[in-house]
Amino acid sequence: MASVNTLLIELGCEELPPGAIDALADSLANGLADGLRDAEVAFGQVRAYATPRRLAVMIESLAERQPDREIEKRGPAKAAAFKDGEPTRAVQGFARSCGVEVSDLIELETDKGTWLGYRHTQPGEHLSALLPAMLEQVVARLPVPKNMRWGASRIEFSRPVHWLVALYGSEVIEASVLGLDSGRTTFGHRFHAPQAITLAHAEDYLDALEDARVLANREVRRERIREQVQAEAEVYGANAVIEEALLNEVNGLVEWPVALTGTFDERFLEVPAECLISSMKANQKYFHLLDNDGKLKPAFITVSNIESKDPQQVISGNEKVIRPRLGDAAFFYETDLRSTLESRREKLESVVFQQKLGSMAEKARRSEAVARHIAERIGADVDHAARAAQLAKTDLVTEMVLEFPELQGIMGHYYARHDGEDATVALALEEQYLPRFAGDAIPTTKAGMAIALADRLDTLTGIFGIGQRPTGAKDPFALRRATIGVLNILIKGELDLDLRELLTVSAEQHRDLPKAEGLVEDVLEYMLDRFRAWASDEGMGAELYLAVRTLKISNPLDFARRLRAVHAFGERPEAAALAAANKRVSNILAKAEHDGRTEVDASLLSEPAEQALAEALTARGAEVAPLFAAARYQEALDALASLREPVDAFFDQVMVNADDAAVRANRLAMLASLQGLFMGVADISLLTQ
Repeated sequence: MASVNTLLIELGCEELPPGAIDALADSLANGLADGLRDAEVAFGQVRAYATPRRLAVMIESLAERQPDREIEKRGPAKAAAFKDGEPTRAVQGFARSCGVEVSDLIELETDKGTWLGYRHTQPGEHLSALLPAMLEQVVARLPVPKNMRWGASRIEFSRPVHWLVALYGSEVIEASVLGLDSGRTTFGHRFHAPQAITLAHAEDYLDALEDARVLANREVRRERIREQVQAEAEVYGANAVIEEALLNEVNGLVEWPVALTGTFDERFLEVPAECLISSMKANQKYFHLLDNDGKLKPAFITVSNIESKDPQQVISGNEKVIRPRLGDAAFFYETDLRSTLESRREKLESVVFQQKLGSMAEKARRSEAVARHIAERIGADVDHAARAAQLAKTDLVTEMVLEFPELQGIMGHYYARHDGEDATVALALEEQYLPRFAGDAIPTTKAGMAIALADRLDTLTGIFGIGQRPTGAKDPFALRRATIGVLNILIKGELDLDLRELLTVSAEQHRDLPKAEGLVEDVLEYMLDRFRAWASDEGMGAELYLAVRTLKISNPLDFARRLRAVHAFGERPEAAALAAANKRVSNILAKAEHDGRTEVDASLLSEPAEQALAEALTARGAEVAPLFAAARYQEALDALASLREPVDAFFDQVMVNADDAAVRANRLAMLASLQGLFMGVADISLLTQ
């Protein structure tokens, strides 16, 4: 039995890009785990550690070697192995390939006869022999965003590398990676503990580094930052806003976090809070603070990578740095207020949306036409929607948005209010980008809905129209996200609109599209296919999506209502039996090449079970007709659930393929009628898949 121990691999380097650290650490851990798994070396827990100056992996309960393997080789058939009692050249060659004499070969009995063979035990390789090449390969495959060289070396990595630790328990595994030879020496914090640290055992790693002011565990360090920021905010009497993306970025910048609170001049609060927040986050990685009313306070929390003996000096330094940054934001804002959004419309003529689709000004004009159409259909103020569409992209040419692109729409809202635009128009300028991501809110105003839909539809029809639909992982114009946005607005906003109609209006606004033929149906199919992802997000299986998709519904709100109805129906005890019955009906009608007739001749009904089913179909048909008309699909399926018993009885007691052609056709018509009732909602026969 091979012994087990803990393996530690650490690659020390210059400060890595904070956005790349997690991916690099996880890739290193996963790559080593996959390599060990492929080599059939047993191991336990795998943990990835990382700081700005190191990538590390610790693998517990790692076997010191591969297991021994029984190797069996089959040679020539016994009948062909000897001639006149002497071994043939074939069997002699086989024996040589195995490194033994012919007399050492064994007989292998198979169902096809007796063969000569060789069986031996191959000892498993030791970890010390396996790991060097495995580690070199894994490091070579790390997802480095951009390689660099240093000194005279031709070695490449994200940043210059300085040390390599490879410890198996207390023993060094000799390896060479990126020009570094492995050892047991690591280094602590660059300033607090710059001296070398000799590790006696792999399991000493985390404690030794913490003593040297390094928190190598990413999760522990992240939570330490969160706790410190919250504690600082409480001392200041404020609420810290800790966004996960910023927290992760800060976590990638420090090895020993120390949160400190600084302040800035209250005069900067005259600038919209979003501008100040963007400046603090983007430029300095600061956490901002709010009062109990949700208003921005003139303070920030910075996370230092050093525990200073004079923290006030660190705070003062950060306050000096943030002052000109906020001053820039104030300058951008004041400069932008000197020009109205209306006056900026002309500048959009020179801003390219897409080379083949023209400028942002042209896009705005196309979107305005579509927004007008949508506004009319949903009962919105057409003039408000049109005005919002005209101004929708004008903030893209403001100084503030050029500096902070994430503020597009938000600044349009502020500037429109300053210009005296209608409040609905101003809000729509911000809401045009909603929803930004999965689970995000949709526009609250109808004008906002109109331009949010119009803008996305223009992008979809335009990009498809020039033949650049998404393929595989490439989606440079975020058409998948645009599609999900359209679906969410139509469904959550309960907008009873036909997508084919909207796409037709949008496509008509484009001129000379090379892929204009069949464009609307092409985009429609693409968008409806995205309903699968929408249904999955709502907790619905693919079979529910397919059951509705087969009906070619092009109204997303109606599509969603049917999906939810089928989902609820699937929870009923009658669902499985009725789904199976509908599948059976589909197969019968397909094989019989039924002409589609659903009218049933009562005079041809002779069996009690078919009479009962015909009566039930008539009653349920009358009951569900108004429910279908009102799109009350769940109620309709609940009513149709009562058909289970007469349907089961029919199939148990009635022969569909009667000898009499008229009777047979009548029974097929009754089955078609049954199928048609359920098809009023979805093809539930697909629920059996």
